[in-house]
Amino acid sequence: MTSIDPVATVVPGSEFVRVEGVDLHWSELGRGRPLVLLHGLCDSHRTWFPVAPALARSRRVLMLDLAGHGESSRPDASYTLDWHANLVGEWLEKLGLAEVDIVGHSFGGGVAQWMLLNHRKRVRRLGLESAGGLGREVGAALRWASFPFFVQRFGQPFMSFGTTRSLNAAGGAFSEEEIAILARYNAAPGTARAFSRSVRDVINGWGQHRHFMDRAHEVPSLPPIALFWGEDDSLIPVAHGVEAASLLGGATLTRFPGVGHFPHRQEPALYVQALEAFLDAPELVGARLQAP
Repeated sequence: MTSIDPVATVVPGSEFVRVEGVDLHWSELGRGRPLVLLHGLCDSHRTWFPVAPALARSRRVLMLDLAGHGESSRPDASYTLDWHANLVGEWLEKLGLAEVDIVGHSFGGGVAQWMLLNHRKRVRRLGLESAGGLGREVGAALRWASFPFFVQRFGQPFMSFGTTRSLNAAGGAFSEEEIAILARYNAAPGTARAFSRSVRDVINGWGQHRHFMDRAHEVPSLPPIALFWGEDDSLIPVAHGVEAASLLGGATLTRFPGVGHFPHRQEPALYVQALEAFLDAPELVGARLQAP
């Protein structure tokens, strides 16, 4: 069940705003309760195009390009999770959005978790899709990319080629046109530096070293949380979602059989169905930390 409504051909609006010296870009569709979608490393707002029109039938969907990605600028900055999360928080402030639903994919899931640490009051419900920050294991390519300064100093000429190769291998249902657009984004000067610093903040040679569960107790009250994972994810294993669901009482886990790292692209109709069921469910209670 991979098809979705033909309205998916609608082109979202494109917007920019300057936040803390960074030009942030986003696209949006629809009206109603705001839903913020955060993409993963070396990806962009366009990753959400297969699901955004269906989601926008009943809500305002905002697809942000994280700093260093897509059409957003690439400053000489730290690119830590704290930095990314604070930029997202300031961006929401600029837009006058006091409370939103947030869904983060992969690295965007890590940023979304750090939003709970830095901007908890802005998060009504939290969706984590194939999210980083919930376990140690991660794909070998990202462990290699974490080696100090190699990608930052020497990687920029290879970012376009690397994007094409990795997306072809990732099985994320990216068309040749989408891969070419993303390769062009990642060829922009400063992308390798942003990628390298973002990776090094969360990953080392042994795997992920920054884990939300180590700090979840700092959040006074967790929002309702739902996890979404492909059972064949080779980049961040579904076992991370299983463990997180067991540690977060009340959190739900939706598993997609035969799907890899991109459920929102590989099974868009099923993904929208599962996500909307979570976002629209009445009177959900916040997740609760359980003893390990």
